[in-house]
Amino acid sequence: MSLDEAGPTEWTAREEVGVGPWQGPWPEGEQYDPELLTEGDRRNVVDAYRYWRREAIVADVDARRHPFHVAIENFQHDHNIGTVVRTANAFAAAAVHIVGRRRWNRRGAMVTDRYQHLEHHADVASLAEYAAARGLTVVAVDNTPGAQPVETVSLPRECVLLFGQEGPGLSPEAQATASQVVSIAQFGTTRSINAGVAAGIVMHAWIREHADLSQSW
Repeated sequence: MSLDEAGPTEWTAREEVGVGPWQGPWPEGEQYDPELLTEGDRRNVVDAYRYWRREAIVADVDARRHPFHVAIENFQHDHNIGTVVRTANAFAAAAVHIVGRRRWNRRGAMVTDRYQHLEHHADVASLAEYAAARGLTVVAVDNTPGAQPVETVSLPRECVLLFGQEGPGLSPEAQATASQVVSIAQFGTTRSINAGVAAGIVMHAWIREHADLSQSW
């Protein structure tokens, strides 16, 4: 994490994170950031992107993003939104779509929102229009009657994985938009699991089915 990503008191052991100034002749390439080469790179990025400009990192990920999108409807907890964004970034999702509220505290995303495409939709109808225009199948994730177990079903390769908030789940409008509804198998006493965790489980199910694991870090 660099100084532009954290306040002066956010990292008390800043020198222990990332790498220091580049030693020796500087590497060649427009992807490298002179400021990072001079001062060191303390950001939360994989080693392959050390000293790279943010724009160069995004462009590189864009070249190999996966064709699944993630949409979250009316999440009430900012931490859950941040968790979804951070996980979507880890799996190189095409984009994260926030349906409903526009403003949210991005601290839970751990700065990954700087490298992940984010879209906002005022309502479900707007999201559905976006998906239809791009040939994306909307897959709702909710433990409603008739939902198919995500552990056994095949997920579309080009899709929008749509999640609702804990408790009420997806709205009737969101459920009506979906071409497929999947649920996560549970074996304990709780009615539902954390929304951010649920999103991670289903994203990973997509990864296991469709991703080229040889391209992972």
